[in-house]
Amino acid sequence: MKKELVNPKELFDGSVFGMSQAIRLIDSGLIFVSGQVAWDLNFQVTHSSIDDQLKVALDNLTTALEHSNSTVDHVVHVKIYVRGEIADHMESIQPILSSFFGKSRPTLTGIGVASLASKDTLVEVEAIASTVK
Repeated sequence: MKKELVNPKELFDGSVFGMSQAIRLIDSGLIFVSGQVAWDLNFQVTHSSIDDQLKVALDNLTTALEHSNSTVDHVVHVKIYVRGEIADHMESIQPILSSFFGKSRPTLTGIGVASLASKDTLVEVEAIASTVK
């Protein structure tokens, strides 16, 4: 298995955690994107609401996909982790997700969790996609 590590300079340096922002499997063209959060390059949360953090995390997802030779239209599965009970936030995050993914409509799993990457992190988004051919 040949893989390409994808670590865009626009995203925080995951090497301190022993991770890459994404990995592209050369033979299959599958792309696995690490959980994207609303962190800046200094590992600081950029917004305080779940909705705003979700928008930044999705922007970061877009960056990771673009640097992996993919797009949002090539995402096949998404996991969204929300601090707390996800049902409490579906009304506000659903329109954001619907607008972001549009007609591509990947499979999606939403999970409520007790904690995430930092105490101020409220939402995290990971994805599996395919390479643009």
